[in-house]
Amino acid sequence: MKYVIISNRLPVSLAGEGEDLTLERSSGGLATGLDSLETATEKHWLGWPGVHVREASTQARIAADLKKQRLYPVWLSQEQIQDYYEGYCNSILWPLSHYFFSYIEYKELYWETYREVNGLFCREALKIIEPGDWVWIHDYHLMLLPGLIRERMPEVGIGYFHHIPFPSYELFRCLPERGEILRGLLGADIAGFHVHDYMRHFISSLYRVLNLDCRLDEVRLNNRVTRVEAFPMGINYSLYNEGPAGPEAAAFAEEVRKLVGECKIILSVDRLDYSKGILFRLESYAAFLDNNPEYRGRVTLVMVVVPSRDGVEKYAALKDGIDKMIGAINGAYARVDWTPVHYFYRSFPVPALTALYHMADIALVTPLRDGMNLVAKEYLAAKGNRPGVIILSEMAGASVELSDALIVNPMDTRRMEKALLEALTMPEDEQMRALRGMQRTVSRYDVKKWASDFFSGLREAKARNDAMREKFLEKEKILHLLDAYRLAEKRLLLLDYDGTLVPLAKRPALAYPRPPLPEILAALAVDPGNKIVICSGRDRETLEKWLGSLNVDISAEHGAFFRENGVWGRVLEAAPWDEEILDIMEKIADKTPRSAVERKTTALVWHYREVDPWLSDLRVTQLINALITPCTRLGLQIMQGNKIVEVKQAGFNKGTEVKRLLAKDTYDFYLAMGDDTTDQDMFAALPPEAVSINVGFFSDAAMFYLPDQEGALALLASLSA
Repeated sequence: MKYVIISNRLPVSLAGEGEDLTLERSSGGLATGLDSLETATEKHWLGWPGVHVREASTQARIAADLKKQRLYPVWLSQEQIQDYYEGYCNSILWPLSHYFFSYIEYKELYWETYREVNGLFCREALKIIEPGDWVWIHDYHLMLLPGLIRERMPEVGIGYFHHIPFPSYELFRCLPERGEILRGLLGADIAGFHVHDYMRHFISSLYRVLNLDCRLDEVRLNNRVTRVEAFPMGINYSLYNEGPAGPEAAAFAEEVRKLVGECKIILSVDRLDYSKGILFRLESYAAFLDNNPEYRGRVTLVMVVVPSRDGVEKYAALKDGIDKMIGAINGAYARVDWTPVHYFYRSFPVPALTALYHMADIALVTPLRDGMNLVAKEYLAAKGNRPGVIILSEMAGASVELSDALIVNPMDTRRMEKALLEALTMPEDEQMRALRGMQRTVSRYDVKKWASDFFSGLREAKARNDAMREKFLEKEKILHLLDAYRLAEKRLLLLDYDGTLVPLAKRPALAYPRPPLPEILAALAVDPGNKIVICSGRDRETLEKWLGSLNVDISAEHGAFFRENGVWGRVLEAAPWDEEILDIMEKIADKTPRSAVERKTTALVWHYREVDPWLSDLRVTQLINALITPCTRLGLQIMQGNKIVEVKQAGFNKGTEVKRLLAKDTYDFYLAMGDDTTDQDMFAALPPEAVSINVGFFSDAAMFYLPDQEGALALLASLSA
């Protein structure tokens, strides 16, 4: 068993050319986090080395060197780099996910190459993945890969983590390939996101694109689940916390202090990207200097911009805009002894960066949209016991955890200007109080814990899917069931109706029995050893109309009424409805298109099968909250089922109907089939040796499950034969 990490890039950099290419290990957050994961299990990593290597001999040499470090290269052609990486990933998915819709450059070729490269990654991954391995796939470059690996290795544990924002459905729906992307992600046992907002957007897209429900934190598929969870990524806290004390950091700090003098330092560190809000930041700083002249000569902005894709037109234009704005600010406000903006268009090694963080009085971290933003966390770690203030964009994932920062809208330049003044005038004890609180958060949930928590979640999700596989009623188990059925002399068959014997219909009236159901039930009823009971939540009039001609018993309205030998009996009288409850349900139905209220003798039911999932979630909460008081007063039960909310009398359910039947007679074979939460009571009331089957999904209360209603009918047909 081993961990197989798959990402677009390997955690190494290749330097040089041709035969002189050399390897250098990356110190990035992901590589650091996975290297520090405490486990005796081997870690293997698959990804693109980051450069195009044409010669097969050079590829072989590099691959051999990489393999010594348990690294495995995926070689991409120049065309694949252009159309997959620069094309679909960075010209479509990146701007879409960061809400720069107008920046999208859509070409069908990009999508074709994205699929091709994901397939290439899959083929290379299958060379090293073995049964029992754990696979962790990273980021938007490889969103098809979980599904591709799942198709070929259905029992392997697969996790996926999304490192950038997941866009809202209104943006995500613009992708022609949205369905295929979502199905690819659902190949994972667990899909992780930085914050709950991105989870919500992902789940919303599943609702609307694939018509899939997410119950609690699980997306339920035919024969497995994908768990969806938030894991906010952390940093290597000790690296940044201890960095300023090193000799390299101290030497660099001395140089910076000579450069800026006694000025307060406002620090900005970003990669060159339009999502980082750098121009808005400069505009806010210029406004601050203009409106607060007393701070001229007393503060300076140290702006670090790390080069990125500056050969691409939009990035080159952004760099040009940054250069011009910095020139304008310095030209307008600079003095002989003071420079308003010190601009560095390059990256810094970690010691120098920690020195900058430690010295800076203010960290200006204001992206327009960011998955997490680790700069804010690095700043906190490096500050140690020195006061400082973070001005943090509400659009960064880190703002969820770092609520003691000065939170701003990065496009509100007036608020940004005020935040700068607030930070510069904040008392030191207040700065330290906020810093210490955020440092506790960042040090506790560091990159090591992030990786550990993700793998714990993956193991739990995999265990749940393994349990589902164990409960799946496969052919061999069906044969054992048929043998037990044939050997029995007296059998009780309890069958739910909707979703078990017939497919769930958009409207209740459309779920009438169709062939071959009547024929199967009639064939089962011919056997004198069988007692067949249709246990349904439907009203008795409908069940009598649809099934009354068959030689079967019927339990209606969850056991409130029962038909035996053609005669109806009742457990309860009509429910004590008052106008308040009926009025509440009808008002909700009036406000919710495609929903309806069904009135039974002992229950009221609000149906919402055709309602938009987001609206139905809202209305369910509103309805249940409104019903609690009157239902408590009247001793009524509120029950939420499959696309229904039902109000009924307490004290009876499908479980009480099973107990009534068992009190009247004994059997040597029991079979119960159902698909909804109401059927769990039926399963629980049966004796331990009973065969209980949940249809549509795995259930803790049932012995087995079948993925769909067709499978349930096929099983009953086998029994009848």
